[in-house]
Amino acid sequence: MPTPAPLPSASHRRRRGRMARAAAALTAAAALVLTGCSSSATTGSSSPAAAGASDAFPVTVASALGSATIAAAPTRVAVWGWSAQDAVLALGVVPVAMPKMTYGGNADGVLPWDAEQITKLGGTTPLMLSGGDTGEPPIEEIAQAAPDVILAPYSGLTQEQYDTLSKIAPVVGYPDKVWSTTWQDQLTIVGKALGKTAEADALLKSTNDQVSALAAANPALAGTSFVYGASNSPDVFNVYTAGDPRVQLLVQLGMTVSDSVAKVDNGSSAGSFYFPVSFENVNQLTSDVLVAYFENQAAVDAFTADPLIAAMPAVKAGRFAPIVGESFVMATSAPSVLSIPWMLTQYVPVLAAAAAK
Repeated sequence: MPTPAPLPSASHRRRRGRMARAAAALTAAAALVLTGCSSSATTGSSSPAAAGASDAFPVTVASALGSATIAAAPTRVAVWGWSAQDAVLALGVVPVAMPKMTYGGNADGVLPWDAEQITKLGGTTPLMLSGGDTGEPPIEEIAQAAPDVILAPYSGLTQEQYDTLSKIAPVVGYPDKVWSTTWQDQLTIVGKALGKTAEADALLKSTNDQVSALAAANPALAGTSFVYGASNSPDVFNVYTAGDPRVQLLVQLGMTVSDSVAKVDNGSSAGSFYFPVSFENVNQLTSDVLVAYFENQAAVDAFTADPLIAAMPAVKAGRFAPIVGESFVMATSAPSVLSIPWMLTQYVPVLAAAAAK
Protein backbone atom coordinates (compact mmCIF):
# COMPACT_ATOMS: atom_id res chain seq x y z
CA MET A 1 0.00 0.00 0.00
CA PRO A 2 1.21 3.53 -0.62
CA THR A 3 2.03 4.94 2.78
CA PRO A 4 1.76 8.72 3.10
CA ALA A 5 5.07 9.95 4.42
CA PRO A 6 7.23 13.05 4.30
CA LEU A 7 7.96 13.50 0.62
CA PRO A 8 11.22 11.94 -0.53
CA SER A 9 13.72 14.64 -1.38
CA ALA A 10 14.30 15.11 -5.11
CA SER A 11 17.31 16.85 -6.54
CA HIS A 12 17.34 20.63 -6.51
CA ARG A 13 17.62 20.63 -10.30
CA ARG A 14 14.48 18.51 -10.78
CA ARG A 15 12.47 20.74 -8.46
CA ARG A 16 13.60 23.81 -10.38
CA GLY A 17 12.59 22.13 -13.63
CA ARG A 18 9.15 21.38 -12.28
CA MET A 19 8.75 24.97 -11.12
CA ALA A 20 9.74 26.33 -14.49
CA ARG A 21 7.06 24.16 -16.10
CA ALA A 22 4.62 25.24 -13.39
CA ALA A 23 5.20 28.88 -14.25
CA ALA A 24 4.02 28.23 -17.79
CA ALA A 25 1.02 26.34 -16.47
CA LEU A 26 0.19 29.24 -14.15
CA THR A 27 0.03 31.55 -17.12
CA ALA A 28 -2.30 29.15 -18.89
CA ALA A 29 -4.49 28.87 -15.80
CA ALA A 30 -4.74 32.64 -15.55
CA ALA A 31 -5.85 32.76 -19.17
CA LEU A 32 -8.55 30.19 -18.44
CA VAL A 33 -9.89 32.25 -15.57
CA LEU A 34 -9.79 35.54 -17.52
CA THR A 35 -11.66 34.08 -20.48
CA GLY A 36 -14.15 32.23 -18.28
CA CYS A 37 -13.22 28.91 -19.83
CA SER A 38 -15.16 26.00 -18.38
CA SER A 39 -13.63 22.72 -17.25
CA SER A 40 -12.94 19.93 -19.71
CA ALA A 41 -15.40 17.09 -20.29
CA THR A 42 -13.46 14.80 -17.94
CA THR A 43 -13.32 17.37 -15.15
CA GLY A 44 -16.17 17.49 -12.68
CA SER A 45 -17.38 21.02 -11.99
CA SER A 46 -18.14 21.78 -8.38
CA SER A 47 -21.53 22.81 -7.11
CA PRO A 48 -21.30 26.45 -5.98
CA ALA A 49 -20.50 26.39 -2.30
CA ALA A 50 -22.44 29.65 -2.00
CA ALA A 51 -25.67 27.67 -2.31
CA GLY A 52 -26.63 27.13 1.29
CA ALA A 53 -23.40 28.70 2.52
CA SER A 54 -23.47 29.49 6.22
CA ASP A 55 -20.35 31.64 6.50
CA ALA A 56 -19.49 35.12 5.31
CA PHE A 57 -16.59 35.73 2.94
CA PRO A 58 -13.79 36.59 2.76
CA VAL A 59 -12.57 33.92 5.16
CA THR A 60 -9.00 33.19 6.28
CA VAL A 61 -7.86 29.68 7.15
CA ALA A 62 -4.52 29.32 8.93
CA SER A 63 -2.17 26.36 8.51
CA ALA A 64 1.34 25.31 9.50
CA LEU A 65 2.57 26.53 6.11
CA GLY A 66 0.73 29.86 5.94
CA SER A 67 -2.70 31.47 5.91
CA ALA A 68 -5.11 31.29 2.98
CA THR A 69 -7.63 34.08 2.43
CA ILE A 70 -10.58 32.99 0.31
CA ALA A 71 -12.34 36.01 -1.15
CA ALA A 72 -15.64 34.41 -2.13
CA ALA A 73 -17.44 31.08 -1.87
CA PRO A 74 -15.34 28.72 -4.03
CA THR A 75 -16.90 27.27 -7.17
CA ARG A 76 -13.76 25.50 -8.50
CA VAL A 77 -12.26 23.37 -5.75
CA ALA A 78 -9.03 21.41 -6.18
CA VAL A 79 -7.99 18.87 -3.56
CA TRP A 80 -4.58 17.43 -2.75
CA GLY A 81 -3.48 14.76 -0.28
CA TRP A 82 -5.61 11.98 1.16
CA SER A 83 -9.30 12.08 2.10
CA ALA A 84 -9.93 15.85 1.93
CA GLN A 85 -11.97 15.17 -1.21
CA ASP A 86 -14.25 13.06 1.00
CA ALA A 87 -15.10 16.11 3.12
CA VAL A 88 -15.62 18.25 0.02
CA LEU A 89 -17.96 15.70 -1.55
CA ALA A 90 -19.82 15.11 1.71
CA LEU A 91 -20.54 18.84 1.79
CA GLY A 92 -22.13 18.64 -1.65
CA VAL A 93 -19.28 19.92 -3.81
CA VAL A 94 -17.69 17.93 -6.64
CA PRO A 95 -14.04 19.03 -7.00
CA VAL A 96 -12.66 20.11 -10.36
CA ALA A 97 -9.48 18.16 -9.52
CA MET A 98 -8.50 15.55 -6.93
CA PRO A 99 -5.80 12.88 -6.50
CA LYS A 100 -5.88 9.73 -8.58
CA MET A 101 -5.65 6.73 -6.26
CA THR A 102 -4.43 3.68 -8.16
CA TYR A 103 -4.40 1.74 -4.87
CA GLY A 104 -8.00 0.97 -3.97
CA GLY A 105 -9.58 3.13 -6.65
CA ASN A 106 -11.57 2.24 -9.76
CA ALA A 107 -10.28 2.44 -13.34
CA ASP A 108 -10.25 6.24 -13.07
CA GLY A 109 -8.49 6.18 -9.68
CA VAL A 110 -11.62 7.18 -7.76
CA LEU A 111 -12.16 5.49 -4.39
CA PRO A 112 -15.52 3.67 -4.10
CA TRP A 113 -17.12 5.95 -1.49
CA ASP A 114 -16.11 9.00 -3.54
CA ALA A 115 -17.50 7.45 -6.72
CA GLU A 116 -20.80 6.77 -4.96
CA GLN A 117 -21.02 10.36 -3.72
CA ILE A 118 -20.15 11.86 -7.12
CA THR A 119 -22.97 9.82 -8.65
CA LYS A 120 -25.33 10.87 -5.87
CA LEU A 121 -24.52 14.53 -6.54
CA GLY A 122 -25.05 14.06 -10.28
CA GLY A 123 -21.46 15.05 -11.00
CA THR A 124 -18.84 13.73 -13.38
CA THR A 125 -15.37 12.40 -12.69
CA PRO A 126 -13.03 15.32 -11.90
CA LEU A 127 -9.58 15.81 -13.36
CA MET A 128 -7.65 13.02 -11.62
CA LEU A 129 -4.27 14.35 -10.53
CA SER A 130 -1.23 12.12 -10.94
CA GLY A 131 0.93 11.37 -7.92
CA GLY A 132 -1.92 10.66 -5.53
CA ASP A 133 -0.22 7.49 -4.32
CA THR A 134 3.16 9.18 -3.76
CA GLY A 135 2.26 12.57 -2.33
CA GLU A 136 4.18 14.54 -4.98
CA PRO A 137 1.80 17.32 -6.17
CA PRO A 138 1.55 17.73 -9.96
CA ILE A 139 1.72 21.51 -9.96
CA GLU A 140 1.17 21.91 -13.70
CA GLU A 141 -1.97 19.73 -13.64
CA ILE A 142 -3.39 21.62 -10.68
CA ALA A 143 -2.74 24.92 -12.43
CA GLN A 144 -4.48 23.72 -15.58
CA ALA A 145 -7.62 22.97 -13.52
CA ALA A 146 -7.78 26.72 -12.74
CA PRO A 147 -9.09 26.28 -9.18
CA ASP A 148 -10.10 29.17 -6.96
CA VAL A 149 -9.01 27.25 -3.84
CA ILE A 150 -6.69 24.28 -3.20
CA LEU A 151 -7.51 22.16 -0.15
CA ALA A 152 -4.70 20.04 1.32
CA PRO A 153 -5.40 19.69 5.06
CA TYR A 154 -4.20 16.05 5.15
CA SER A 155 -1.08 16.02 3.03
CA GLY A 156 2.70 16.14 3.06
CA LEU A 157 3.14 19.48 1.30
CA THR A 158 6.53 21.10 1.79
CA GLN A 159 6.86 24.85 2.27
CA GLU A 160 8.28 25.15 -1.24
CA GLN A 161 5.34 23.29 -2.76
CA TYR A 162 2.87 25.31 -0.72
CA ASP A 163 4.42 28.58 -1.87
CA THR A 164 4.33 27.48 -5.51
CA LEU A 165 0.73 26.30 -5.33
CA SER A 166 -0.25 29.56 -3.63
CA LYS A 167 0.57 31.34 -6.90
CA ILE A 168 -2.30 29.38 -8.47
CA ALA A 169 -4.92 29.87 -5.76
CA PRO A 170 -5.21 30.14 -1.95
CA VAL A 171 -3.93 26.90 -0.41
CA VAL A 172 -5.38 25.46 2.80
CA GLY A 173 -2.65 23.29 4.32
CA TYR A 174 -2.44 21.08 7.39
CA PRO A 175 -2.83 22.76 10.80
CA ASP A 176 0.14 21.12 12.52
CA LYS A 177 2.10 18.16 11.14
CA VAL A 178 2.22 16.36 7.80
CA TRP A 179 -0.24 13.48 7.40
CA SER A 180 -1.60 13.92 10.91
CA THR A 181 -4.85 15.88 10.62
CA THR A 182 -7.81 14.03 12.15
CA TRP A 183 -10.87 13.41 10.01
CA GLN A 184 -12.82 15.67 12.36
CA ASP A 185 -10.40 18.57 11.86
CA GLN A 186 -10.36 17.98 8.11
CA LEU A 187 -14.12 18.28 7.96
CA THR A 188 -14.11 21.43 10.08
CA ILE A 189 -11.34 23.04 8.01
CA VAL A 190 -13.00 22.20 4.69
CA GLY A 191 -16.35 23.41 5.98
CA LYS A 192 -14.85 26.76 6.88
CA ALA A 193 -13.07 27.09 3.53
CA LEU A 194 -16.27 26.34 1.61
CA GLY A 195 -18.52 28.50 3.76
CA LYS A 196 -20.36 25.42 5.03
CA THR A 197 -19.59 25.40 8.74
CA ALA A 198 -23.11 24.47 9.84
CA GLU A 199 -23.29 21.58 7.38
CA ALA A 200 -19.84 20.37 8.49
CA ASP A 201 -20.88 20.49 12.15
CA ALA A 202 -23.98 18.41 11.41
CA LEU A 203 -21.96 15.79 9.52
CA LEU A 204 -19.38 15.72 12.29
CA LYS A 205 -22.05 14.96 14.86
CA SER A 206 -23.78 12.26 12.83
CA THR A 207 -20.50 10.48 12.00
CA ASN A 208 -19.27 10.67 15.59
CA ASP A 209 -22.63 9.28 16.70
CA GLN A 210 -22.16 6.29 14.38
CA VAL A 211 -18.70 5.59 15.80
CA SER A 212 -20.01 5.90 19.36
CA ALA A 213 -22.94 3.57 18.65
CA LEU A 214 -20.69 0.86 17.26
CA ALA A 215 -18.30 1.25 20.20
CA ALA A 216 -21.19 0.83 22.64
CA ALA A 217 -22.43 -2.23 20.75
CA ASN A 218 -18.99 -3.85 20.99
CA PRO A 219 -17.90 -3.51 24.64
CA ALA A 220 -15.01 -5.94 24.08
CA LEU A 221 -13.14 -3.04 22.49
CA ALA A 222 -13.21 -0.86 25.59
CA GLY A 223 -9.74 -0.61 27.13
CA THR A 224 -8.24 -3.18 24.75
CA SER A 225 -4.64 -2.26 23.96
CA PHE A 226 -3.39 -2.44 20.39
CA VAL A 227 -0.41 -1.97 18.11
CA TYR A 228 -1.17 -0.79 14.56
CA GLY A 229 1.37 -1.44 11.83
CA ALA A 230 2.22 -2.61 8.35
CA SER A 231 4.99 -4.63 6.76
CA ASN A 232 5.71 -2.42 3.73
CA SER A 233 9.23 -3.75 3.19
CA PRO A 234 10.95 -7.08 3.88
CA ASP A 235 11.61 -7.93 7.52
CA VAL A 236 10.43 -4.51 8.74
CA PHE A 237 7.23 -3.71 10.61
CA ASN A 238 6.23 -0.04 10.47
CA VAL A 239 4.37 0.98 13.62
CA TYR A 240 1.97 3.93 13.56
CA THR A 241 2.08 6.40 16.44
CA ALA A 242 -0.74 7.84 18.52
CA GLY A 243 -0.91 10.93 16.29
CA ASP A 244 -1.91 8.99 13.16
CA PRO A 245 -5.61 9.20 12.11
CA ARG A 246 -5.94 5.42 11.66
CA VAL A 247 -4.77 4.96 15.25
CA GLN A 248 -7.00 7.77 16.51
CA LEU A 249 -10.08 6.07 15.05
CA LEU A 250 -9.41 2.96 17.14
CA VAL A 251 -8.99 5.14 20.22
CA GLN A 252 -12.33 6.76 19.40
CA LEU A 253 -13.80 3.24 19.40
CA GLY A 254 -12.58 2.80 22.99
CA MET A 255 -9.30 0.98 22.41
CA THR A 256 -5.96 2.16 23.83
CA VAL A 257 -2.53 2.42 22.24
CA SER A 258 -0.18 -0.11 23.83
CA ASP A 259 2.42 1.37 26.18
CA SER A 260 5.02 -0.64 24.29
CA VAL A 261 4.63 1.64 21.24
CA ALA A 262 6.10 4.65 23.04
CA LYS A 263 8.79 2.51 24.68
CA VAL A 264 9.99 1.00 21.41
CA ASP A 265 9.64 4.30 19.55
CA ASN A 266 11.86 6.18 22.02
CA GLY A 267 11.70 9.34 19.92
CA SER A 268 12.60 7.72 16.60
CA SER A 269 9.34 8.88 15.00
CA ALA A 270 10.08 12.58 15.54
CA GLY A 271 8.78 14.48 12.52
CA SER A 272 6.85 11.44 11.27
CA PHE A 273 3.77 9.39 12.18
CA TYR A 274 5.34 5.93 12.18
CA PHE A 275 8.63 4.23 12.97
CA PRO A 276 10.23 1.03 11.68
CA VAL A 277 10.87 -2.03 13.82
CA SER A 278 12.91 -4.93 12.48
CA PHE A 279 11.31 -8.36 12.75
CA GLU A 280 14.08 -9.28 15.19
CA ASN A 281 12.65 -6.72 17.63
CA VAL A 282 8.90 -7.14 17.18
CA ASN A 283 8.80 -9.18 20.38
CA GLN A 284 9.18 -5.85 22.18
CA LEU A 285 5.74 -4.84 20.90
CA THR A 286 3.17 -6.24 23.32
CA SER A 287 -0.56 -5.62 23.14
CA ASP A 288 -3.94 -7.28 23.51
CA VAL A 289 -4.52 -6.97 19.76
CA LEU A 290 -2.26 -6.53 16.75
CA VAL A 291 -3.75 -4.61 13.80
CA ALA A 292 -2.09 -4.50 10.38
CA TYR A 293 -3.15 -3.94 6.78
CA PHE A 294 -2.49 -6.07 3.70
CA GLU A 295 -3.15 -5.91 -0.02
CA ASN A 296 -4.54 -9.45 -0.09
CA GLN A 297 -4.82 -12.67 1.91
CA ALA A 298 -1.60 -14.03 0.42
CA ALA A 299 0.26 -11.13 2.03
CA VAL A 300 -1.40 -11.92 5.38
CA ASP A 301 -0.34 -15.55 5.16
CA ALA A 302 3.24 -14.63 4.27
CA PHE A 303 3.40 -12.22 7.20
CA THR A 304 2.12 -14.65 9.83
CA ALA A 305 4.28 -17.46 8.42
CA ASP A 306 7.42 -15.67 9.53
CA PRO A 307 8.52 -17.32 12.81
CA LEU A 308 9.30 -13.98 14.47
CA ILE A 309 5.82 -12.65 13.69
CA ALA A 310 4.13 -15.92 14.61
CA ALA A 311 5.81 -15.76 18.02
CA MET A 312 4.26 -12.38 18.89
CA PRO A 313 1.83 -13.00 21.79
CA ALA A 314 -1.14 -11.38 20.02
CA VAL A 315 -0.60 -13.39 16.84
CA LYS A 316 0.07 -16.62 18.73
CA ALA A 317 -3.15 -16.21 20.72
CA GLY A 318 -5.25 -15.39 17.66
CA ARG A 319 -5.70 -11.75 18.68
CA PHE A 320 -4.65 -10.55 15.24
CA ALA A 321 -6.92 -8.23 13.23
CA PRO A 322 -5.76 -8.07 9.60
CA ILE A 323 -7.26 -5.42 7.31
CA VAL A 324 -7.36 -7.03 3.87
CA GLY A 325 -8.10 -5.55 0.44
CA GLU A 326 -6.97 -2.32 -1.19
CA SER A 327 -10.20 -0.32 -0.86
CA PHE A 328 -10.71 -1.51 2.72
CA VAL A 329 -7.11 -0.59 3.53
CA MET A 330 -7.54 2.88 2.05
CA ALA A 331 -10.80 3.46 3.92
CA THR A 332 -9.28 2.52 7.28
CA SER A 333 -5.93 4.20 6.68
CA ALA A 334 -7.45 7.60 5.91
CA PRO A 335 -10.76 7.60 7.80
CA SER A 336 -13.13 10.35 6.78
CA VAL A 337 -16.71 11.49 6.93
CA LEU A 338 -17.40 9.34 3.82
CA SER A 339 -15.10 6.34 4.31
CA ILE A 340 -16.15 5.73 7.93
CA PRO A 341 -19.80 4.95 7.05
CA TRP A 342 -18.55 2.88 4.08
CA MET A 343 -16.23 0.61 6.09
CA LEU A 344 -16.97 0.81 9.82
CA THR A 345 -19.61 -1.92 10.03
CA GLN A 346 -17.10 -4.27 8.38
CA TYR A 347 -14.12 -3.01 10.38
CA VAL A 348 -15.49 -3.13 13.91
CA PRO A 349 -16.42 -6.85 13.86
CA VAL A 350 -12.86 -7.74 12.84
CA LEU A 351 -11.49 -5.71 15.75
CA ALA A 352 -14.09 -7.01 18.21
CA ALA A 353 -13.47 -10.64 17.26
CA ALA A 354 -9.76 -10.26 18.00
CA ALA A 355 -10.43 -8.36 21.24
CA ALA A 356 -12.88 -11.03 22.45
CA LYS A 357 -10.09 -13.61 22.41
